[in-house]
Amino acid sequence: MPGDRRADSRTAASNDGPAWLRADGDGVLIFVHLQPGARRTGQGGEHGGRLKVAVAPPPLEGRANDALVEWIAERLELPRRQVSVAAGLRSRDKTVRARGIVLGQAARLLGPK
Repeated sequence: MPGDRRADSRTAASNDGPAWLRADGDGVLIFVHLQPGARRTGQGGEHGGRLKVAVAPPPLEGRANDALVEWIAERLELPRRQVSVAAGLRSRDKTVRARGIVLGQAARLLGPK
């Protein structure tokens, strides 16, 4: 049906961008490969189709997750409360949800600097 094709093209268009970034309702999902215990916090390109992010804190008591959320919130210019780890709390591969931002803006702000 033509209506179905339009819906499919809207869905495909809403997910244009890097493989590690997807539109999700009122925000985006960011697929991250986390490297805790690094010398400094920052982006390290891509790793296995995910955005590689290094954080200085070790993976103890959620400190690495907190540093990741803080770094993403800062880069996306969002309040910290709008960014959370949606999946992978105890894994290096995480899914981070950021609310209140559109895909294109997130891709631009998280892209290589």
